[in-house]
Amino acid sequence: MIRSEILKEIAPILRDQLVVCNIGIPSQELHAIDDQPTNFYMLGTMGLASSIGLGLALSQPKPVIVIDGDGSILTNLGTLPTIANNVADNYILLIVDNGSYGSTGDQPTYAGKKTSLAAVAQACGCENVVECQAEDTGAALQAALDSGQMTIIVSKCESGNAKMPVITMDPVVIRDRFMKAVQAS
Repeated sequence: MIRSEILKEIAPILRDQLVVCNIGIPSQELHAIDDQPTNFYMLGTMGLASSIGLGLALSQPKPVIVIDGDGSILTNLGTLPTIANNVADNYILLIVDNGSYGSTGDQPTYAGKKTSLAAVAQACGCENVVECQAEDTGAALQAALDSGQMTIIVSKCESGNAKMPVITMDPVVIRDRFMKAVQAS
């Protein structure tokens, strides 16, 4: 399975949840699969989806699901100890680990080589870390939501991107409708 297939599988679970999605192609894929006002699409700032999602989780009670990539997590490794030391039980970080920088041409990441992001998260102090194969992502995500505990999920999948249109929605519109969705929750 590739990332877009995971997103299709988990879209019903994501609906009506607050979702912060990684930059570039992951946001394009989620937008095309199931656009929701509760989805915040990152159109820039690689590596910051996990940090933005943590801030959101710490500031309000509704569950926050961050969909991030291994490349983005690797560009901001400081986010994992920050997450571990600022526990928000309404926070779920789903790292879709395809072993590549998918939005920039599928160059390999170190997570596709010797580095285990699950082990890095545990070493940083994250207590609930689950590594799964792509086809088990939906079950792992639902279990994390049901647990009511902060969870880091590392979903191992194949590299590859689906052909999806660019998000033409203005970033201000994305922000404003997301903020309204947060306030309504």
